[in-house]
Order: sequence, then C-alpha cells, then structure tokens
Amino acid sequence: MRHEIATSISISAPLKRVWEVLLDFARYPEWNPFVRSIEGPSSEGSVLKVTVHPPGGKPMKFRPVVLRDTLGREFRWKGRLLLPGLFDGEHYFILSQVSDGSTLFMHGEHFCGLLVPLFRKALDGATKDGFEAMNLALKQRLENRGA
Repeated sequence: MRHEIATSISISAPLKRVWEVLLDFARYPEWNPFVRSIEGPSSEGSVLKVTVHPPGGKPMKFRPVVLRDTLGREFRWKGRLLLPGLFDGEHYFILSQVSDGSTLFMHGEHFCGLLVPLFRKALDGATKDGFEAMNLALKQRLENRGA
C-alpha cells in the first residue's frame, strides 16, 4: 500500500537563506515544532538520528538514511519501521526559487508498506498537521526574525 502527504508554502526569502536554515540542524529546537532534532551529517548515505513530535502525539525517534542532499534544492531521507516493506517513509524537502525572489518550500513524504492502511488516519491528521506547523514556523523564522 502507498500513501503520500504533500504540503507547500511560499517563503519571502531567497532560496539560499531558506536552505541554510533548513540544514542548520543544531538550531531546530529553537524554531521547529515538528522535527524537534536531527543529529548527523546531511551527506548522502549518512544515517541521521531524528526526533519528531506530531501535534497531540508522542515524540518518535528513528534513524533514517539520507538519500539526497542536492545543495540548495532537495534534501531527502528514508526511514522504516522494523523491517523493509512493513512501513517505510521517504521524507523530502524541495526548494524552488520563484521569479519574485521568494522560495517555494515543498515538504512531504511517500509512505509504503503493509502497515500504511493502519496508520493512514494518523498520517492525514497529526502527521500532516506537523508538516504544516513546521512549514509555517520556517516561514516565520525567515520572514519575521531574519533567522
């Protein structure tokens, strides 16, 4: 079974600056309400330690592998629950420069595996809400505080 969450937000900041804030993992606890921490290098093939906290849920820790780190454009990782094919998630952040100098921030995840139907309600609820909360917090950090 497959499922996807896809969100996006326009940020009035140059792509380069959005990318810098996005990959500054050490400062996530200062602003990110969903991805509370990331430890490890962003280079492809690296294993990260990630803690997410969905709204109204409990914090979850996992160790995804970085699939893509395309400077200034895309950052992607893949995590799984226990065994491959049970519940896998490929999380992505994609940035696009808009002609007015702003950045389109796309944030989502592709899920697949036998357990996806069991988690679909939570994915479309708290998980999607968490993605949108992160998007808004990133926008506010870049537009209001100057990060």
